[in-house]
Amino acid sequence: MIPTTEEEEEEECEEAAAGMANVFILDNGAYTIKAGFSNQNEPRIMPNAIMKAKSERRRPFIADQIEDCRDASGLFYILPFQKGYLVNWDIQKTVWDYVFGKDVFNVNHTNTTMIVTEPYINFTSTQEALCEIFFEEYEVDALLRINAGDLSVHKYHRDRPRELCCLLVESGFSFTHIVPYIQGKKQKDAILRVDVGGKVLTNHLKELISYRQLNVMDETYVINQVKEDACFASLDFNADMRTARGWREENTILRDYVLPDFTTIKRGYVRSLEESTGKSTAGEQLIRLNNERFSIPELLFHPNDVGIQEMGITEAIVHSINKCPEETRPHLYRNILLTGGNCNFPMFKDRVFKDVRSMAPDEYEVNVTLAKNPSTYCWRGGAAISRSAHFPEMLVTKKEWEEDGFNICQERFCV
Repeated sequence: MIPTTEEEEEEECEEAAAGMANVFILDNGAYTIKAGFSNQNEPRIMPNAIMKAKSERRRPFIADQIEDCRDASGLFYILPFQKGYLVNWDIQKTVWDYVFGKDVFNVNHTNTTMIVTEPYINFTSTQEALCEIFFEEYEVDALLRINAGDLSVHKYHRDRPRELCCLLVESGFSFTHIVPYIQGKKQKDAILRVDVGGKVLTNHLKELISYRQLNVMDETYVINQVKEDACFASLDFNADMRTARGWREENTILRDYVLPDFTTIKRGYVRSLEESTGKSTAGEQLIRLNNERFSIPELLFHPNDVGIQEMGITEAIVHSINKCPEETRPHLYRNILLTGGNCNFPMFKDRVFKDVRSMAPDEYEVNVTLAKNPSTYCWRGGAAISRSAHFPEMLVTKKEWEEDGFNICQERFCV
């Protein structure tokens, strides 16, 4: 029986927990890893990187070891992903070794089924190397290599079994993908990619603050937190710009962001409008945020604002749907699913709905669903798929790998 509520799903999770303990889900994002056994309620989220700090130059910080860093200003990132694709295997293997090791999950690979996510339209050489590492080096019992979006859509259909289609909007660190799924199968000819993600937004915010106020070009870690804490999607960009031009009493957008000093303040925070009118206390360092708060997420909808000659998210949604068969379009407009870290911006869902509604044909119903915790929705889709009846058929076992090698993976993992 397919659960219809979150409560029923949690009950089923608890009932199946004993049998599912050996399924490990690794949502291997370009910026963060979401990992955990399928019987957990939520995954652990940790940076998919090795970081070095100015304060502790001799020690590299792997993944969530950054929490032990005394001063995270001026962090230097070594990322395994570039432009959305895995290119540095040595860094990635170091991060995986830490995640699977005794200090984190203590995974017994020989008795573990592994679900690993990969980007859309991944390189064959990358796919082969990934399979080889998990079967030859980690010696997992069985492997499922799958797109993160497939897991998200599986969960969406599991919660809404009557719906035939789903249009996935996955906005992450490197890219934003628009992917239509019809009866659970992605329409490859209609997949669109917008080359704007969280990395572009953070870098542009660094440039704006550095130009207007304070040089923060080396403060990626801190400015990424500023973006997460202070930015929002605008429902009316021109009206918000007029508000941002107003005097202090009229400007409801103006905020001060108190930067962390990593002694008394570990993470910065936004000050309320009333507190913004006062002066900073001794030793406090502030950044004043005005139109940056909404102009940064606006790049997702208008990439050409910074010279990226591509469609924005809503235009790409409509274009992708128009590339699908006409009879499926009403279903796709009615089932737009938002996932990925950028969907956490306040009012993001409302902005997508507003723009798509204005561009869609009047006779079509438009419905936009924001995933509960968009960053971990894919991982929870992996937990759901591990409980499905057809899950064993999707896997490649260690024995099959030894007999047929990468060929069986290419046949089984249709990504």
